[in-house]
Amino acid sequence: MPKVFVHTLIFFLFFTSAQHAQSLSSTIVDSVSKKPVPYATVQLNNRGMITNEEGKFKFLLNDAVEASDTLFVSCIGYESIGKPISEFTDSLIYLKPKAIELREVIVSNKNYTPKEIIELVEDNIEKNYITDFSKKRLFLRETYQNNIIKTEYQIKKSTIDAFNKNFLDSVIQSIPKNNIYYTEMLGDLYGADDADEQKLDLIKASELYDKSKELDVELLEEKFNKIVKENIKTDSYFKIKSGLFGTKVDADDMGEIFKEEIDSTDVAALNERLEEEKKSKEERREFFLEYKRKTLGNLFENLPIFDDSDYNVLFKPRRYDLILENYTYLGDQAVYVISFVPDGSPEYGGTLYINSDDFALIRMDFENTESLRDFKLLGVSVNEYLAKGSILFDKGPDQKYHLRYYNVIKGIRAGIKRPLTIIEKNKNVKGRRKQNELALKVDAAFGNINRYELIVFDEEPINSGQFEAFKEKTGVLPTYMPDYDPNFWKGHDIIEPNQAIKEFTSEIQPDN
Repeated sequence: MPKVFVHTLIFFLFFTSAQHAQSLSSTIVDSVSKKPVPYATVQLNNRGMITNEEGKFKFLLNDAVEASDTLFVSCIGYESIGKPISEFTDSLIYLKPKAIELREVIVSNKNYTPKEIIELVEDNIEKNYITDFSKKRLFLRETYQNNIIKTEYQIKKSTIDAFNKNFLDSVIQSIPKNNIYYTEMLGDLYGADDADEQKLDLIKASELYDKSKELDVELLEEKFNKIVKENIKTDSYFKIKSGLFGTKVDADDMGEIFKEEIDSTDVAALNERLEEEKKSKEERREFFLEYKRKTLGNLFENLPIFDDSDYNVLFKPRRYDLILENYTYLGDQAVYVISFVPDGSPEYGGTLYINSDDFALIRMDFENTESLRDFKLLGVSVNEYLAKGSILFDKGPDQKYHLRYYNVIKGIRAGIKRPLTIIEKNKNVKGRRKQNELALKVDAAFGNINRYELIVFDEEPINSGQFEAFKEKTGVLPTYMPDYDPNFWKGHDIIEPNQAIKEFTSEIQPDN
């Protein structure tokens, strides 16, 4: 069988299947190392997509897509590919690494120092980027992974028999040792990138987690209250002490205190979601919309093209050691590669990729060089040990650079190693006010890793009048999924999920 005919047949089968599934998917790999190429830009008919960390992408197809339409693939450090879809006959697309000698660019450009290049980036921000009002179609995926590292305690004294090791062990065993929670949303964000006020039009949202690993706070509160009612006087109050510090709590409030102590061991975002489940649907919708809007607003306000960003190397280059490492290509454009390391206080280090023609920052890879916060006082510790990610900008048809992809991972550990004493007191009892006491020595540690992945598909400028005219609607709540559902986002472009998400399944399936 002729080779050309074989390729045509393979494409016909592939493309027909893709049209039936309304999507086109593939994996971008390095032609030399055969490793996936993450964060590569894929374009089809002026629509952009980014490959995930496994080099995978999926494009939603519509009736206007033809076999002769050109698919473009580009990534920093690689030769770009641009050819008709019909010529892609494999599930893998190979990118060839592209090297460039330093002297090749110097002959056509002034020999700038790294600091001068950074200053030119700052000078050209207004020309290169849209910072005024715009409407962005975007997709956000958040991942919250929580782990209990250590839960040790020692009972020093207990005058209430029910508050014994068996009871405390049952409390600890009821707390999930590890849990993971995914939430995704598609919507339109209105506003300016560096503005405090944003508006969000939610289109669709989902949440993926195992409900069997949720902490049953109400059950624990019920058990605690039962012990309290059976063993203490109704007019008693409690004195809670931890070391030198103490506070007074009424007996009726002890269940709530106990509940709050348990809640504090989990990730704040997950706790808020659990609390919101007790509220009305409308309140939950308002909370969900507000939470997503603030999350997106924080991400955009922290872009490195703004002077108050945490990644402030463009505006405070003197605080960093800058090295012009090399030159590379993004398509046919020569790009400066500059590494930066903080000179002094612990902040972020990383790499900047800057277009040598218009001095636009097109990519930033960053990671904290030391703990961003390492707090220890009186047995309480908080360590923000991890914050790393990548930010990619892409040039649009309007010749402006737009945020295309934002990926950030944050890690934090917290611990408490302190004595804890709960004393029942009663001022109406003759003699000593002290009635009962529970004294513990607690040594616990918790950790969580949060990840935010944002892709912006389209951005169009709007004016302040259009922004004011848009009214938010609170009609969307995330659809719960116990297992990953590949059909949930059918009909919408999203970031291709990684293998861990695709394989996620709950240990105990919910009742139908």
